Amino acid sequence: MPLIERDIVVRWRHQVHFTGDVFSEENPVLRQVLTAGRAAGPALALVVADEALTEACPDLLPSVTRYFAAHAAAIQMVCPPVTIVGGEAVKNAYFRVSEIHALIDRFHIDRHNYVIGVGGGALLDMVGLAAATAHRGVRLIRIPTTTLAQDDSGVGVKNGINAFGKKNFIGTFAPPYAVINDFRLLATLSERDKRAGYVEAVKVACIRDRPFFEWIESQAGALARFDPEPMQRLIFRSAELHLNHIATGGDPFEMGSARPLDFGHWAAHKLEQLSEYRLRHGEAVAIGIALDVTYAVLRGLLPSADGDRILGLLEHLGFELFAGELLHEDDRGQLLVVNGLEEFREHLGGELTVTLLRELGVGVEVHEMDLALVTRSIDELRRRHLSRPGAILRAGRPAR
Repeated sequence: MPLIERDIVVRWRHQVHFTGDVFSEENPVLRQVLTAGRAAGPALALVVADEALTEACPDLLPSVTRYFAAHAAAIQMVCPPVTIVGGEAVKNAYFRVSEIHALIDRFHIDRHNYVIGVGGGALLDMVGLAAATAHRGVRLIRIPTTTLAQDDSGVGVKNGINAFGKKNFIGTFAPPYAVINDFRLLATLSERDKRAGYVEAVKVACIRDRPFFEWIESQAGALARFDPEPMQRLIFRSAELHLNHIATGGDPFEMGSARPLDFGHWAAHKLEQLSEYRLRHGEAVAIGIALDVTYAVLRGLLPSADGDRILGLLEHLGFELFAGELLHEDDRGQLLVVNGLEEFREHLGGELTVTLLRELGVGVEVHEMDLALVTRSIDELRRRHLSRPGAILRAGRPAR
């Protein structure tokens, strides 16, 4: 039979801006992003903000309104800012996506106008899914307001919500039109949420950039105190490394079976679900990295000295490296967390591919995990945890 076949190359621009007081009337960044290349007429925008953020920062929504009023000749909001509950709960039901679809339809947001999401990674995931699927894609601007979203999830190209007990089961790959990181918005965060994003910087440093890892080590005390200057430098470099991978890694939409930027995530996603999202994403990733680092050491892939440095850094930054959910078992006495391996494989498709470490800054792909060694790694983390002063073993039963 005849065949018509063509290679199709699509180019797109990914821009991440760094600023402060993005909604200050004197700050031109948002207006410039909204109006770049516009031929005529004001740019229309639907603004969706994280409800908890607006409660923590009461002047935020008035500032948004004042900003658009000050630049009304060039940009217009189609309605007052919409607030929606954030956190992982926003990703656990599709009706939130439908709410955004309805607003896009009602206010005639077309593919040359904008949806602006202001909030943490979970809200941005949901809003991004809605924007990517309305009119087959309207322009999305992300304004991440958490450390984790500014240095990792908010600068990526993925959108998604949870379904069938699985993380990000429903989603799209759709690059945002722009990302605007406003460091001052981080001031609204709790210490727990400020810390959570550090782990994604440690992750990308472990697999991509040993000097960055060593810089984080040198600044661990200041980062643990949340000093602004090292926090901002960590966020910038982490975002840059993530963007570099998307742009140059050869597989921005994950068509293959490798997912190096998800180092430590196969267990993390399962732990989030097992904890009913008591564990924040960053906290679960810290445990997942600790598990994979311990496994790599026990398997002889990673020098034990490198493993100790990684675990020590995570602890210095304030992360717990064990959770009782690691010990949860099914009716047959099998650890539930190991189901995360098959879910991880299925989510990506093809062959199981897990990134481990050969040395600091150098990742290596493996295609099988020794479950007995995974169990030993969990036991090692449990012993390490219980040896720390004041340690408490929360929910869970001993691993067999």
